Amino acid sequence: MKKYLRCLVLALVVVVNTACAGLLVPKEDRLLPAGRFSELAGLMEERIENLHTAGTSQLMYLCYAYSRLKRYNKLFPCLDQIERNIEKDDRTVFLIWDGSAMPHFLRAEALLDFGNYGEAVQQAQKAYDIVLKRDLHRYMRIHALSALALSQALKGNHHAAEDAAKLLEGIGTHYPFTFLTTDKLMGLARTYMALGDFRKSLAIIQEDENISGWRAVAQAATLAIMAISPGDDLFAYQQLPKVFILTKSLYETGQVKEAKAGYDQLLKNARTQDNGDIYWMILFDRGRIAEGEGNRQEAIEFYRRAIEVIEKQRSTINTEASKIGFAGDKQAVYHLLVAALVADGQHAAAFEYVERSKSRALVDLLASKRDFAVSGADQERVTSLLEELEIQEAEDRVQETSAPSDRRNLRTAQSLQMKQELRTVAPELASLVTVTRVATEDIQAFISKEETLVEYYFHAGDLYAFVLTGDSVTSARLDGSNLTEDIRLFRTALQDPRSQQYAELSRKLYERLIVPVAPLVTTSQVLIVAHGVLHYVPFAALHDGTNFLVDRYTTRHLPSASVIRYLKDRPLSTVRSLLAFGNPDLGRRQYDLKYAQDEAVSIAKEFPQARVLTRKEATKTAFKTLAPQFPYLHLATHGKFDPDTPLSSGLMLTDDVQGEGFLSLEELYSLRLKADLATLSACETGLGKVSNGDDVVGLTRGFLYAGANAIVASLWQVDDRSTASLMVEFYANLRIHNKSEALRQAQLATRQRYEHPFYWAAFQLTGRAD
Repeated sequence: MKKYLRCLVLALVVVVNTACAGLLVPKEDRLLPAGRFSELAGLMEERIENLHTAGTSQLMYLCYAYSRLKRYNKLFPCLDQIERNIEKDDRTVFLIWDGSAMPHFLRAEALLDFGNYGEAVQQAQKAYDIVLKRDLHRYMRIHALSALALSQALKGNHHAAEDAAKLLEGIGTHYPFTFLTTDKLMGLARTYMALGDFRKSLAIIQEDENISGWRAVAQAATLAIMAISPGDDLFAYQQLPKVFILTKSLYETGQVKEAKAGYDQLLKNARTQDNGDIYWMILFDRGRIAEGEGNRQEAIEFYRRAIEVIEKQRSTINTEASKIGFAGDKQAVYHLLVAALVADGQHAAAFEYVERSKSRALVDLLASKRDFAVSGADQERVTSLLEELEIQEAEDRVQETSAPSDRRNLRTAQSLQMKQELRTVAPELASLVTVTRVATEDIQAFISKEETLVEYYFHAGDLYAFVLTGDSVTSARLDGSNLTEDIRLFRTALQDPRSQQYAELSRKLYERLIVPVAPLVTTSQVLIVAHGVLHYVPFAALHDGTNFLVDRYTTRHLPSASVIRYLKDRPLSTVRSLLAFGNPDLGRRQYDLKYAQDEAVSIAKEFPQARVLTRKEATKTAFKTLAPQFPYLHLATHGKFDPDTPLSSGLMLTDDVQGEGFLSLEELYSLRLKADLATLSACETGLGKVSNGDDVVGLTRGFLYAGANAIVASLWQVDDRSTASLMVEFYANLRIHNKSEALRQAQLATRQRYEHPFYWAAFQLTGRAD
């Protein structure tokens, strides 16, 4: 106690004797610890006339401000220049420190926000290697290890994260390094948060909250010397993440009462709403708490508010990931809201949020794409709107602690106005870059009396089915236990046409997916909207013990029910002309598809006007040039599909002097087609691996957006000979049937020759049936 009093007296003497000392401290050194990063950035921008000639000591203040403000478009060029300076031995930052490691751990923190965990690990490791090599100040060591531990944790490398955390724990923050204690503890807390060890994150953050008396006095004296008035400016940057970690850790360790009080206190602070990625997680957890208390209506309201925050941005960027080490699962919010609404009997509302969840997922999938083709709209204006929205989103990410509320409200209003204009001039494009909200009755208006829509929703083991007709909406909870594994086993069994092992698995899936909804389906035509792993299910091959589904129903598919609006008014061609690509020369004999070449030639005979390109003629250049001129497109070629990076999936065509022949999914969204039908005859999504279905959705949605009214594609690498037979039958059927019935009849005919579903069940039609 006496020691504490001596510290207090000493601090008071220091404060009194340095009342005017703040006037002697450079302004940037007062703005930095105060968290007034907007002012700091403005100050340094005024001082630095040319980024390329500025010294590292000046640039570091600017880069640091950009980093904390999330102004990434300015941060990365700033860091690049510092690295160039360091190569010239200009290393000094903050008076005397060697700042060689700072560009790398600041870059790592930014990459964490973008979800680029692998690159973040590389940059953080570079920072730590430099720290060791040059024996840098422990401030650099703490921040390098904090970035390394967190990036390893978020990447899923638990052992590497724990190793880095142990090194971080071993760094002493005794006097005179006391001011580094919070940085160190926050680095540890967010790492253990990312590792899911909430007991450790709670203990660490509580240790930081219980600042001993002499630390508090030292902090107060420092603030006085620097002429800093602690207040609201630091809430958004320092206090909010810290309080969130504390409250989240309380909740996850079962201390719900304390967590509820903490979240409610955060929600009362208006500044919380300025930090969207923390704000929605607070609302989400409060909904979970309310639901746990048996208050379903309150939970529904919290979930709805969380989704409103989530849907404000196109980007998937996690602007708080590098602060809290917890990138929340946004789809989990939709999941719990859908479950609560179904339980409450609000079937139409639940269906609307299922559609919104799928829209959110597609927007996330396409978040990095900028050059969309647009049909029937002012391309120049649309491009301008997309650029303006991107700038607006960058501004929304800026954590401008001192920004007045009227400025933030103006930005929000401008963003809403631009999104509304985009929905007016290019509605389908708007559905790819913003979350669309479509009323259930609007979708019902497009369902004919001869067809029933069955939409599935699957998340975290919960499975729901929604059955829509023109005048009714019904939902049911199905058995989702081990669904992913059952689908994987079913698809694996289908690989062996000599085995009947698939039959039992087929019946099992029929019982789970079809039996509960069958009484509600009174039509012979069914529109199936799958979700997640269900996109890999060959529905035609599901078996009730007597018949396959294909024997009973004519089916077609859509990636989401909302897409039906964009297909309905598209014109159908009256010209029967075909462009066929068969067996492109891919440079390797194992890729040759002899029957695919014969298939393309045979199919062409069904069309009065046809052009067939095989082997070296079947190039990507030829497809891009000729495809927009033909209403029927047929591609008998290999596909390469990657569930982890769906935009990198695509079709393999022949290389030419213009470049490689790979037509990527991303390129599809930049094409304009006028095709009634695009058939992808030899594609595959891989029999063994099932993921979240983004590869299947991305491919079909890409062709639909490009202008195809319907797509016939396969769910696995099909047999060359049986596929040729099925396709010839399919195109012959088009003379007397619509597309979905023509495919069904072709599958039934092929089954007469090739009984096993491996040969005929892979193909399904997505889009319009007529």
